Amino acid sequence: MKRLLTLSLALTVTAAQAATTITIATVNNPDMVTMQKLSPEFTKKYPDINVKWVVLPENELRQKVTLDVASNAGSFDVATVGAYEVPIWAKNGWLDPLTPMFAKNADIAKSYNLADIIPGVRKALTVNGNLYAVPFYAESSMTYYNKDLFKAAGLTMPQSPTWSQIQSFAAKIHNPGKGVYGICLRGLPGWGENMAVFSTVMNTFGGRWYDKDWNAQLDSPAWKNAMTFYVDTIKKYGPPGATGNGFTENLTLMSQGKCGMWVDATVAAGFLSDPSSSKITKSVGFANAPVGPGTPKGNHWYWSWNLAIPKSTKKEDAAFKFITWATSQDYIALVAKEKGTWAAVPPAPAPAPIPTPTTRRPPAPSAGWCRAPSTAPT
Repeated sequence: MKRLLTLSLALTVTAAQAATTITIATVNNPDMVTMQKLSPEFTKKYPDINVKWVVLPENELRQKVTLDVASNAGSFDVATVGAYEVPIWAKNGWLDPLTPMFAKNADIAKSYNLADIIPGVRKALTVNGNLYAVPFYAESSMTYYNKDLFKAAGLTMPQSPTWSQIQSFAAKIHNPGKGVYGICLRGLPGWGENMAVFSTVMNTFGGRWYDKDWNAQLDSPAWKNAMTFYVDTIKKYGPPGATGNGFTENLTLMSQGKCGMWVDATVAAGFLSDPSSSKITKSVGFANAPVGPGTPKGNHWYWSWNLAIPKSTKKEDAAFKFITWATSQDYIALVAKEKGTWAAVPPAPAPAPIPTPTTRRPPAPSAGWCRAPSTAPT
Protein backbone atom coordinates (compact mmCIF):
# COMPACT_ATOMS: atom_id res chain seq x y z
CA MET A 1 0.00 0.00 0.00
CA LYS A 2 2.86 2.33 0.94
CA ARG A 3 4.57 1.56 -2.39
CA LEU A 4 1.37 2.34 -4.34
CA LEU A 5 0.96 5.63 -2.48
CA THR A 6 4.58 6.55 -3.16
CA LEU A 7 4.21 5.67 -6.84
CA SER A 8 1.00 7.66 -7.13
CA LEU A 9 2.62 10.68 -5.47
CA ALA A 10 5.64 10.41 -7.75
CA LEU A 11 3.45 10.30 -10.85
CA THR A 12 1.50 13.36 -9.65
CA VAL A 13 4.70 15.32 -9.04
CA THR A 14 6.07 14.25 -12.43
CA ALA A 15 2.86 15.35 -14.21
CA ALA A 16 2.90 18.69 -12.42
CA GLN A 17 6.53 19.23 -13.39
CA ALA A 18 5.79 18.31 -17.01
CA ALA A 19 2.96 20.83 -17.39
CA THR A 20 3.76 24.08 -19.20
CA THR A 21 2.26 27.37 -18.05
CA ILE A 22 1.79 30.15 -20.59
CA THR A 23 1.02 33.76 -19.70
CA ILE A 24 -1.45 35.59 -21.93
CA ALA A 25 -1.75 39.39 -22.00
CA THR A 26 -5.06 40.69 -23.32
CA VAL A 27 -7.39 43.68 -23.28
CA ASN A 28 -10.46 43.80 -21.00
CA ASN A 29 -12.97 43.90 -23.86
CA PRO A 30 -16.00 41.59 -23.49
CA ASP A 31 -14.89 39.19 -26.25
CA MET A 32 -11.54 38.68 -24.53
CA VAL A 33 -13.24 38.18 -21.16
CA THR A 34 -15.26 35.41 -22.82
CA MET A 35 -12.03 33.90 -24.15
CA GLN A 36 -10.65 33.82 -20.62
CA LYS A 37 -13.82 32.18 -19.27
CA LEU A 38 -13.72 29.51 -21.96
CA SER A 39 -10.01 28.73 -21.53
CA PRO A 40 -10.76 25.61 -19.42
CA GLU A 41 -11.93 24.09 -22.71
CA PHE A 42 -8.42 24.68 -24.04
CA THR A 43 -6.83 22.93 -21.07
CA LYS A 44 -9.19 20.00 -21.60
CA LYS A 45 -7.85 19.67 -25.13
CA TYR A 46 -4.25 20.26 -24.02
CA PRO A 47 -4.02 19.00 -20.40
CA ASP A 48 -0.25 19.54 -20.36
CA ILE A 49 -0.67 23.31 -20.79
CA ASN A 50 -1.84 25.66 -18.04
CA VAL A 51 -2.97 29.23 -18.74
CA LYS A 52 -2.25 32.36 -16.71
CA TRP A 53 -4.05 35.60 -17.61
CA VAL A 54 -3.09 39.27 -17.46
CA VAL A 55 -6.19 41.29 -18.45
CA LEU A 56 -5.78 45.07 -18.65
CA PRO A 57 -7.49 48.22 -20.00
CA GLU A 58 -6.36 49.05 -23.54
CA ASN A 59 -4.03 51.94 -22.71
CA GLU A 60 -2.32 50.00 -19.91
CA LEU A 61 -2.09 46.82 -21.98
CA ARG A 62 -0.45 48.64 -24.89
CA GLN A 63 2.14 50.28 -22.64
CA LYS A 64 2.98 47.13 -20.68
CA VAL A 65 3.21 44.77 -23.66
CA THR A 66 5.20 47.22 -25.80
CA LEU A 67 7.76 47.68 -23.04
CA ASP A 68 7.98 43.93 -22.47
CA VAL A 69 8.53 42.87 -26.08
CA ALA A 70 10.85 45.78 -26.87
CA SER A 71 13.09 44.93 -23.90
CA ASN A 72 12.94 41.18 -24.58
CA ALA A 73 11.76 40.68 -20.99
CA GLY A 74 9.76 37.55 -21.77
CA SER A 75 6.88 38.17 -19.35
CA PHE A 76 4.26 37.11 -21.89
CA ASP A 77 3.98 34.05 -24.11
CA VAL A 78 0.92 35.34 -25.98
CA ALA A 79 0.13 39.02 -26.51
CA THR A 80 -2.99 40.73 -27.81
CA VAL A 81 -1.69 43.16 -30.42
CA GLY A 82 -3.45 45.67 -32.67
CA ALA A 83 -3.34 45.70 -36.46
CA TYR A 84 -1.22 48.86 -36.36
CA GLU A 85 1.55 47.35 -34.22
CA VAL A 86 1.86 43.91 -35.85
CA PRO A 87 3.83 44.92 -39.00
CA ILE A 88 6.00 47.37 -37.02
CA TRP A 89 6.81 44.83 -34.33
CA ALA A 90 7.45 42.16 -36.94
CA LYS A 91 10.00 44.37 -38.72
CA ASN A 92 11.60 45.12 -35.34
CA GLY A 93 12.04 41.40 -34.73
CA TRP A 94 9.80 41.42 -31.67
CA LEU A 95 7.36 38.72 -32.85
CA ASP A 96 7.77 35.09 -33.88
CA PRO A 97 6.67 34.40 -37.48
CA LEU A 98 3.74 31.99 -37.51
CA THR A 99 4.08 30.69 -41.08
CA PRO A 100 6.92 28.27 -40.14
CA MET A 101 4.87 27.07 -37.15
CA PHE A 102 1.92 26.22 -39.38
CA ALA A 103 4.31 24.37 -41.70
CA LYS A 104 5.69 22.40 -38.76
CA ASN A 105 2.25 21.53 -37.33
CA ALA A 106 0.45 19.89 -40.25
CA ASP A 107 -2.56 18.69 -38.24
CA ILE A 108 -3.23 22.14 -36.77
CA ALA A 109 -2.70 23.80 -40.16
CA LYS A 110 -5.20 21.47 -41.81
CA SER A 111 -7.97 21.97 -39.25
CA TYR A 112 -7.27 25.69 -38.81
CA ASN A 113 -7.78 26.58 -42.49
CA LEU A 114 -5.79 29.81 -42.86
CA ALA A 115 -7.34 30.43 -46.28
CA ASP A 116 -10.72 30.94 -44.57
CA ILE A 117 -9.53 34.18 -42.90
CA ILE A 118 -10.63 37.21 -44.91
CA PRO A 119 -7.73 38.15 -47.26
CA GLY A 120 -7.62 41.82 -46.21
CA VAL A 121 -7.42 40.91 -42.53
CA ARG A 122 -4.71 38.33 -43.19
CA LYS A 123 -2.71 40.69 -45.42
CA ALA A 124 -2.55 43.33 -42.68
CA LEU A 125 -0.81 40.80 -40.41
CA THR A 126 1.68 39.56 -43.02
CA VAL A 127 5.20 40.91 -43.56
CA ASN A 128 7.51 39.63 -46.31
CA GLY A 129 5.35 36.56 -46.84
CA ASN A 130 5.23 35.60 -43.16
CA LEU A 131 2.11 35.76 -40.99
CA TYR A 132 2.95 37.30 -37.60
CA ALA A 133 -0.42 37.17 -35.79
CA VAL A 134 -3.84 35.59 -36.13
CA PRO A 135 -6.98 37.73 -35.82
CA PHE A 136 -9.21 37.30 -32.80
CA TYR A 137 -11.63 39.80 -34.30
CA ALA A 138 -11.66 42.67 -36.78
CA GLU A 139 -13.91 45.70 -36.95
CA SER A 140 -14.84 49.01 -38.52
CA SER A 141 -16.95 51.79 -36.97
CA MET A 142 -20.64 52.65 -37.20
CA THR A 143 -23.53 54.53 -35.58
CA TYR A 144 -25.77 52.94 -32.94
CA TYR A 145 -29.01 54.58 -31.86
CA ASN A 146 -31.89 53.87 -29.50
CA LYS A 147 -35.02 53.53 -31.65
CA ASP A 148 -37.36 54.06 -28.69
CA LEU A 149 -35.72 57.38 -27.83
CA PHE A 150 -35.77 58.40 -31.48
CA LYS A 151 -39.47 57.57 -31.76
CA ALA A 152 -40.30 59.53 -28.61
CA ALA A 153 -38.46 62.57 -30.04
CA GLY A 154 -40.10 62.20 -33.46
CA LEU A 155 -36.77 61.53 -35.18
CA THR A 156 -35.74 59.23 -38.03
CA MET A 157 -32.15 58.06 -38.43
CA PRO A 158 -30.98 58.01 -42.07
CA GLN A 159 -28.88 55.08 -43.25
CA SER A 160 -25.91 57.39 -43.80
CA PRO A 161 -26.16 60.33 -41.37
CA THR A 162 -23.99 63.44 -41.36
CA TRP A 163 -22.24 64.65 -38.22
CA SER A 164 -24.42 67.75 -38.36
CA GLN A 165 -27.53 65.55 -38.22
CA ILE A 166 -26.05 63.53 -35.38
CA GLN A 167 -25.47 66.67 -33.32
CA SER A 168 -29.00 67.89 -34.05
CA PHE A 169 -30.49 64.55 -32.99
CA ALA A 170 -28.39 64.58 -29.80
CA ALA A 171 -29.74 68.02 -28.86
CA LYS A 172 -33.34 66.82 -29.14
CA ILE A 173 -32.81 63.58 -27.20
CA HIS A 174 -30.57 64.94 -24.44
CA ASN A 175 -32.40 64.81 -21.10
CA PRO A 176 -29.87 64.49 -18.27
CA GLY A 177 -32.58 65.04 -15.67
CA LYS A 178 -33.93 61.60 -16.59
CA GLY A 179 -30.48 60.06 -17.00
CA VAL A 180 -30.60 60.12 -20.80
CA TYR A 181 -27.79 61.66 -22.82
CA GLY A 182 -27.98 62.68 -26.46
CA ILE A 183 -24.77 60.93 -27.49
CA CYS A 184 -21.90 58.95 -26.04
CA LEU A 185 -18.45 59.41 -27.57
CA ARG A 186 -15.01 58.43 -26.34
CA GLY A 187 -13.37 61.08 -24.18
CA LEU A 188 -10.79 58.89 -22.46
CA PRO A 189 -7.30 60.03 -23.57
CA GLY A 190 -5.29 57.60 -25.70
CA TRP A 191 -4.61 57.00 -29.37
CA GLY A 192 -6.58 53.77 -29.09
CA GLU A 193 -9.38 55.49 -27.18
CA ASN A 194 -10.63 59.02 -27.98
CA MET A 195 -8.19 59.49 -30.85
CA ALA A 196 -9.59 56.42 -32.63
CA VAL A 197 -13.00 58.07 -32.99
CA PHE A 198 -11.76 61.63 -33.32
CA SER A 199 -9.39 60.73 -36.17
CA THR A 200 -12.38 59.63 -38.28
CA VAL A 201 -14.17 62.89 -37.45
CA MET A 202 -11.08 64.87 -38.40
CA ASN A 203 -10.70 62.90 -41.65
CA THR A 204 -14.26 63.48 -42.79
CA PHE A 205 -14.08 67.16 -41.84
CA GLY A 206 -11.27 67.39 -44.39
CA GLY A 207 -8.36 67.40 -41.96
CA ARG A 208 -5.35 65.15 -41.52
CA TRP A 209 -2.51 64.62 -39.08
CA TYR A 210 0.27 65.21 -41.65
CA ASP A 211 0.61 66.31 -45.25
CA LYS A 212 2.43 64.20 -47.86
CA ASP A 213 5.78 65.64 -46.71
CA TRP A 214 5.09 64.73 -43.06
CA ASN A 215 4.43 68.28 -41.95
CA ALA A 216 2.03 68.36 -39.00
CA GLN A 217 -1.41 69.74 -39.88
CA LEU A 218 -2.81 70.24 -36.37
CA ASP A 219 -3.20 73.97 -36.94
CA SER A 220 -5.27 73.65 -40.12
CA PRO A 221 -8.83 75.09 -40.17
CA ALA A 222 -10.33 71.66 -40.88
CA TRP A 223 -8.50 70.11 -37.91
CA LYS A 224 -9.62 72.95 -35.62
CA ASN A 225 -13.23 72.70 -36.83
CA ALA A 226 -13.29 68.95 -36.22
CA MET A 227 -11.85 69.25 -32.71
CA THR A 228 -14.20 72.11 -31.79
CA PHE A 229 -17.19 70.11 -33.07
CA TYR A 230 -16.18 66.93 -31.23
CA VAL A 231 -15.52 68.64 -27.90
CA ASP A 232 -18.66 70.79 -28.08
CA THR A 233 -20.84 67.80 -28.91
CA ILE A 234 -19.55 65.82 -25.93
CA LYS A 235 -19.78 68.77 -23.54
CA LYS A 236 -23.30 69.79 -24.55
CA TYR A 237 -24.96 66.42 -25.17
CA GLY A 238 -22.77 63.75 -23.57
CA PRO A 239 -22.76 62.21 -20.08
CA PRO A 240 -20.83 63.81 -17.22
CA GLY A 241 -17.24 62.66 -16.73
CA ALA A 242 -16.79 61.93 -20.43
CA THR A 243 -12.99 62.18 -20.15
CA GLY A 244 -13.12 58.90 -18.25
CA ASN A 245 -15.26 57.13 -20.85
CA GLY A 246 -13.68 54.86 -23.43
CA PHE A 247 -15.16 51.97 -25.40
CA THR A 248 -16.06 49.85 -22.38
CA GLU A 249 -17.70 52.65 -20.38
CA ASN A 250 -19.77 53.88 -23.33
CA LEU A 251 -20.81 50.32 -24.13
CA THR A 252 -22.24 50.06 -20.61
CA LEU A 253 -24.10 53.37 -20.94
CA MET A 254 -25.54 52.49 -24.34
CA SER A 255 -26.58 48.97 -23.33
CA GLN A 256 -28.41 50.37 -20.28
CA GLY A 257 -30.49 52.72 -22.47
CA LYS A 258 -28.77 55.90 -21.30
CA CYS A 259 -27.45 57.08 -24.69
CA GLY A 260 -29.50 58.24 -27.62
CA MET A 261 -26.60 57.48 -29.97
CA TRP A 262 -23.10 56.06 -29.89
CA VAL A 263 -20.53 56.14 -32.69
CA ASP A 264 -17.96 53.42 -32.16
CA ALA A 265 -16.63 50.01 -33.17
CA THR A 266 -18.78 47.51 -35.09
CA VAL A 267 -17.78 44.85 -32.55
CA ALA A 268 -20.32 46.40 -30.16
CA ALA A 269 -23.23 45.33 -32.40
CA GLY A 270 -23.06 41.86 -30.93
CA PHE A 271 -22.95 43.05 -27.32
CA LEU A 272 -25.90 45.42 -27.78
CA SER A 273 -27.91 42.61 -29.40
CA ASP A 274 -27.12 40.07 -26.67
CA PRO A 275 -29.92 39.91 -24.05
CA SER A 276 -27.47 38.70 -21.41
CA SER A 277 -25.60 42.02 -21.50
CA SER A 278 -27.98 44.57 -23.02
CA LYS A 279 -31.35 46.10 -22.11
CA ILE A 280 -31.91 47.52 -25.60
CA THR A 281 -31.79 44.40 -27.75
CA LYS A 282 -35.19 45.22 -29.27
CA SER A 283 -34.62 48.94 -29.64
CA VAL A 284 -31.03 49.23 -30.86
CA GLY A 285 -30.69 50.58 -34.39
CA PHE A 286 -27.72 50.60 -36.75
CA ALA A 287 -26.50 53.14 -39.32
CA ASN A 288 -23.29 53.99 -41.14
CA ALA A 289 -20.59 56.04 -39.47
CA PRO A 290 -21.38 59.77 -39.85
CA VAL A 291 -19.94 61.88 -42.66
CA GLY A 292 -18.56 65.39 -42.16
CA PRO A 293 -18.53 68.48 -44.39
CA GLY A 294 -15.09 67.86 -45.87
CA THR A 295 -15.15 64.47 -47.57
CA PRO A 296 -17.08 61.17 -47.34
CA LYS A 297 -13.76 59.32 -47.19
CA GLY A 298 -12.12 58.27 -43.95
CA ASN A 299 -15.28 58.49 -41.85
CA HIS A 300 -14.74 55.00 -40.40
CA TRP A 301 -11.77 52.87 -39.41
CA TYR A 302 -10.29 49.41 -39.86
CA TRP A 303 -8.93 47.64 -36.78
CA SER A 304 -8.29 44.16 -35.54
CA TRP A 305 -7.22 42.65 -32.25
CA ASN A 306 -4.83 39.78 -32.87
CA LEU A 307 -2.97 37.11 -30.96
CA ALA A 308 0.79 37.07 -31.46
CA ILE A 309 3.76 35.25 -29.95
CA PRO A 310 6.57 37.49 -28.64
CA LYS A 311 10.06 36.55 -29.79
CA SER A 312 11.15 36.45 -26.14
CA THR A 313 8.98 33.45 -25.20
CA LYS A 314 10.55 30.09 -24.50
CA LYS A 315 7.19 28.32 -24.86
CA GLU A 316 6.30 28.98 -28.49
CA ASP A 317 4.85 25.49 -29.11
CA ALA A 318 2.34 25.86 -26.27
CA ALA A 319 1.63 29.47 -27.25
CA PHE A 320 0.99 28.43 -30.86
CA LYS A 321 -1.51 25.82 -29.72
CA PHE A 322 -3.37 28.46 -27.73
CA ILE A 323 -3.60 31.14 -30.41
CA THR A 324 -4.77 28.64 -33.02
CA TRP A 325 -7.38 27.28 -30.61
CA ALA A 326 -8.71 30.73 -29.65
CA THR A 327 -9.06 31.89 -33.27
CA SER A 328 -10.29 28.64 -34.78
CA GLN A 329 -13.61 27.70 -36.35
CA ASP A 330 -14.24 25.39 -33.41
CA TYR A 331 -13.79 28.28 -30.96
CA ILE A 332 -16.36 30.39 -32.85
CA ALA A 333 -18.84 27.52 -32.63
CA LEU A 334 -18.02 27.08 -28.92
CA VAL A 335 -18.80 30.75 -28.15
CA ALA A 336 -22.10 30.59 -30.05
CA LYS A 337 -23.07 27.39 -28.24
CA GLU A 338 -22.12 28.66 -24.77
CA LYS A 339 -23.79 32.05 -25.27
CA GLY A 340 -26.79 30.67 -27.16
CA THR A 341 -26.57 33.38 -29.81
CA TRP A 342 -24.43 34.20 -32.84
CA ALA A 343 -24.46 37.83 -31.69
CA ALA A 344 -21.82 36.87 -29.10
CA VAL A 345 -19.32 35.58 -31.68
CA PRO A 346 -16.16 37.73 -32.12
CA PRO A 347 -16.93 39.78 -35.25
CA ALA A 348 -15.37 41.17 -38.40
CA PRO A 349 -16.68 42.35 -41.78
CA ALA A 350 -17.30 39.10 -43.68
CA PRO A 351 -17.59 38.40 -47.40
CA ALA A 352 -20.61 36.16 -46.94
CA PRO A 353 -23.24 35.62 -44.22
CA ILE A 354 -22.90 32.77 -41.77
CA PRO A 355 -25.73 30.20 -41.85
CA THR A 356 -27.83 30.56 -38.72
CA PRO A 357 -30.27 27.90 -37.43
CA THR A 358 -33.90 29.02 -37.47
CA THR A 359 -34.11 28.18 -33.78
CA ARG A 360 -31.47 30.78 -32.98
CA ARG A 361 -31.58 34.53 -33.12
CA PRO A 362 -29.80 35.87 -36.23
CA PRO A 363 -26.54 37.78 -35.83
CA ALA A 364 -26.68 41.52 -35.18
CA PRO A 365 -26.86 43.75 -38.27
CA SER A 366 -23.37 44.71 -39.50
CA ALA A 367 -21.78 41.94 -37.43
CA GLY A 368 -19.77 39.30 -39.25
CA TRP A 369 -16.70 37.16 -38.68
CA CYS A 370 -13.02 36.79 -39.58
CA ARG A 371 -13.88 33.25 -40.67
CA ALA A 372 -16.80 30.84 -40.92
CA PRO A 373 -17.66 28.45 -38.06
CA SER A 374 -17.29 24.73 -38.68
CA THR A 375 -20.64 23.87 -37.08
CA ALA A 376 -23.82 25.60 -35.97
CA PRO A 377 -24.71 25.73 -32.28
CA THR A 378 -27.27 23.26 -31.08
